[in-house]
Amino acid sequence: MRILVIDAQGGGLGKQLISRIKKEIPEAFITAVGTNSAAAEAMRKAGADETATGENSVIVASRRAEIIVGPIGIVIADSMIGEVTPAMAAAVAQSPAKRILIPFCNCDNYIAGVDEFQTGHLISCAIEKLKKEM
Repeated sequence: MRILVIDAQGGGLGKQLISRIKKEIPEAFITAVGTNSAAAEAMRKAGADETATGENSVIVASRRAEIIVGPIGIVIADSMIGEVTPAMAAAVAQSPAKRILIPFCNCDNYIAGVDEFQTGHLISCAIEKLKKEM
């Protein structure tokens, strides 16, 4: 199963996701793409099988992935302080892959009902869904 993890800014969420995936689904092949080098490096250190950075990498990796995991901002153009370009958001949204999006309220996007959940809980929910898909 080819899993694509996309993250921005410091890559903290992607790092947590990859660590959990590698622990709970060791057979998964993980491609990590950061919108910047700091995010990509954090995910590489977490154990991603391959890493890349930038818009074209998101576009290409989205075509190859079977499942895409990341914060909901990866499908919202100009989110994450502008790190997600319109082309990136379109590539993720139009990918034939299944998407597991983690709902965070950031960058002027409010997701109703998410306030009461901790990051750890949201990641656990994403991992459980990923296990079901595999």
